[in-house]
Amino acid sequence: MKTDKVYNLIILDESGSMSSIKKATISGFNEVVQTIQSIEKQYPEQEHFISFVTFNGAGITTHLDKQPVAEIKMLDNNTYNPDSSTPLYDAIGMSVLKLKYDLTSQTEVNVLVTILTDGEENASHEFHGKQIKNIIDEQKSKGWTFTYIGANQNVESNAANISITNTLHFHASEAGMSELFIKENESRRRYSEKLRNKENTQEDFYKE
Repeated sequence: MKTDKVYNLIILDESGSMSSIKKATISGFNEVVQTIQSIEKQYPEQEHFISFVTFNGAGITTHLDKQPVAEIKMLDNNTYNPDSSTPLYDAIGMSVLKLKYDLTSQTEVNVLVTILTDGEENASHEFHGKQIKNIIDEQKSKGWTFTYIGANQNVESNAANISITNTLHFHASEAGMSELFIKENESRRRYSEKLRNKENTQEDFYKE
């Protein structure tokens, strides 16, 4: 019997600078989905859902909305096309608040938010840094776990500005992305193990 619901919100940069690592990003995202599918089988008491959002200056796109992980279609060249600028704060604000409201009536849920970007905020119109920090602080107080994966920036500092301490730096290359997703998938398995053991899932997400 499944007793733990886990909502995986993945917010992925689709700005123009991601073009050079498009192939590796698509492959890596699909590996994450496969890992979550495997985790659900390994921990039968856990039921996993994925919300998947991409963002660039052309808009913020919701590809998946609380979709059961067993039913996920993989990302491909037609569904991920990097272009334009980086409205990072708008993407975080809109997607986190939507999931927050969608889950209002539910209790005992677990939420893991993963933000991946190869650049800094440069194009948001709806949200600024302090608002995002407040939103994240509120959801962390409810047990949500936030992670920030970045390249070409001071990852720890930018993440800390919006109250995220679980960080991972990657090199914006094919090899760098491959290494990144290996670490990401290992961390997700540890998260589910901690969840089973009733341990704190909010801290040291990327640490052995």
